[in-house]
Amino acid sequence: MLSIPHSLTGAFVASKFPNPLIYVPVAIGLHYLEDWIPHWDVGTGLSNGNRKKSTAFKLELIDLALTAVLIYFFWRTEPMILQIHIWAGGLAGILPDLIEAPRNFFNWEPAITKPFNWLHKQFHYSIPNWVVGIIPQVVVVAVIWLLK
Repeated sequence: MLSIPHSLTGAFVASKFPNPLIYVPVAIGLHYLEDWIPHWDVGTGLSNGNRKKSTAFKLELIDLALTAVLIYFFWRTEPMILQIHIWAGGLAGILPDLIEAPRNFFNWEPAITKPFNWLHKQFHYSIPNWVVGIIPQVVVVAVIWLLK
């Protein structure tokens, strides 16, 4: 999935349970669950050569910028102490992708990240049709907006 639903999910969990011992593992677990849903993301097509790494990297920067704007917009009125947890939860929500990024974009995979990347791959289900692949992500974002 895009960083947007992953981060918003982590931020949402942190907003409801502002304890990192709760929201960090829950946000990471939900990341894998969300990646199990057929989806499109900026890395779709990297492994088969249909997308250049430079294009995916630029799209990811846009995705991350939109993510930050949405987290700010959704929770801007919360007290500062809660916002710290919300931003940390958003970061936890994309942690598996951050761990995988050096391998995907720079062909560098430290030995310590290999088991995490292997686990991530077991759950990841990208589809090439971006219209169909965006729908579940829009649903996730809408549900978070309604429940926040």
